[in-house]
Amino acid sequence: MQKQMKWPLILFAIGVFMAALDNGIITSSLTTLNASFGVSPTWGAWTITLYTLGLAVSVPIAGKLSDRYGRKKLFLIEVALFGIGSLLVALSTSFTFFLIARVIQALGGGGIFIIASSYVLSKFPAERQGTALGLLGGMNGVAAILGPNIGAFILDITGNWHWLFLINVPIAILLLIAGIRYIHEEQELSRSAVDWSGIAVLTLGVLSLMYSFSNLNGVNMLQSLGSPMFYGFFLAGVVILVLFYFLEKGLEGSQREPVVSTQLLGIASFRWTLLIAFFSGAILASVIFIPGYVEQYLGVSNTASGYWFTPLALASGIGAGGGGYLVDRKGPIWTLSVAGLLSAIGFLLFPLWVEHIWQFVIASVLVGIGFGMMLGAPVNVLVTEQAGENNKGIAVATSSLFRQMAMAIAPTIFAGFLARSFSNLGSNIQQGLEDRGIQVPTEVLQQYASGDGAASGSDISGLTEGLSQIPDLGIRDVLLQALHQTTGEGYSGLFWSAVIFSVLTLVAAIITGRQRHKEKSNRVDTASTN
Repeated sequence: MQKQMKWPLILFAIGVFMAALDNGIITSSLTTLNASFGVSPTWGAWTITLYTLGLAVSVPIAGKLSDRYGRKKLFLIEVALFGIGSLLVALSTSFTFFLIARVIQALGGGGIFIIASSYVLSKFPAERQGTALGLLGGMNGVAAILGPNIGAFILDITGNWHWLFLINVPIAILLLIAGIRYIHEEQELSRSAVDWSGIAVLTLGVLSLMYSFSNLNGVNMLQSLGSPMFYGFFLAGVVILVLFYFLEKGLEGSQREPVVSTQLLGIASFRWTLLIAFFSGAILASVIFIPGYVEQYLGVSNTASGYWFTPLALASGIGAGGGGYLVDRKGPIWTLSVAGLLSAIGFLLFPLWVEHIWQFVIASVLVGIGFGMMLGAPVNVLVTEQAGENNKGIAVATSSLFRQMAMAIAPTIFAGFLARSFSNLGSNIQQGLEDRGIQVPTEVLQQYASGDGAASGSDISGLTEGLSQIPDLGIRDVLLQALHQTTGEGYSGLFWSAVIFSVLTLVAAIITGRQRHKEKSNRVDTASTN
């Protein structure tokens, strides 16, 4: 690889890792942050919600502005915003200031992956694009997976949550200096006027839609779907995005270039690729629950569970690199098909086979390789096939937005399986006691079933610890076995859902391949007719 392409790729990879790490790294310090600012867990959750909203908003904006003003300039602006936001977060003296700083940080972090991907697609030769995009996707996925563990490590070493964000500042400064020196490009910039009104409408629609998803309740999903806080903002978001579509359609052929080409949205293969991006986001969201599975179902201590997560993280990196290589050799459709199959098999092993840690390693490696192959290369290559040079940034941004939306919706669905499984805890306890012929007063049984005196039903680790203190060995074994069974039922539902998303990815990839073939045949027929 030429030096003029090698250094930009390294800088982009570091930037992608830094930005992707920050949403996961904070999860390990939520309790500390809440105590530091004196806020409830409900308010504390907004530290993640606002960052997710900021990412979703910045993705399409950064994609379009990079086509208009240049990828190097936008990359430097994004890195600077992220660094400033990180510094402000670390220096926050109030929770309100902290939340505002998180939004600034997100507006900077959201566009880095988009700009890096569109740079590769524009500057790298076609036979090397997959490998380069695989590296970026791998950094994105590995950072998302390892974020909580890295955050816990930094917190243990420093004992201070401020370092979780201060560590970004020197990295951002070095990226700025090196970016000015090493990133070179001769980009044909779009000369059309920026559609600021379209950007404003798109931002409002995305915000409304994403906020509606944050109001979903995984335990009472149907009830939350009927809540005004969900359907009100959801319907408003849909109406605004429909309005956005017609506003953009009216700009086709005018002096003002639309934010998103409606002609691009009219291509069937492009729409199917956006669906694949959505499914891959849901799969990535399911992977985030695996550390809890190791601790809560397999019984690994919370200090050691992070280490057993390492094989999956390494496998996802290998999968991303291997996926990029396969895109260059076999094409994106073939790569996505293999990725969907591998992740489906891996997720299927969890509910059907995994009972010991060595079995977990095998299943998690298959999942890691599978979903790693989906990140970065194949989807980005597909979405930019139909986009011209001036639309590559927004094409990649649109697919990333769909992935981000799935990552906002899917965790609620997956967490709901775990929470709802505890409705069966009482019956599982009753059955276990009956099988052993043990008689326990009803009021005591209800106390154990609800977790009173030990922990809430959703706090599985605390509940396990509380039940372990019961002096009667027979009752204790029954209760712990019932809890293990209940936890397994919850995670089984989660993993079966992940299997479905993996199979849908495989099916969508096959359909996309057929649509691409049909579209190419139509272009050839049109050309021969002319």
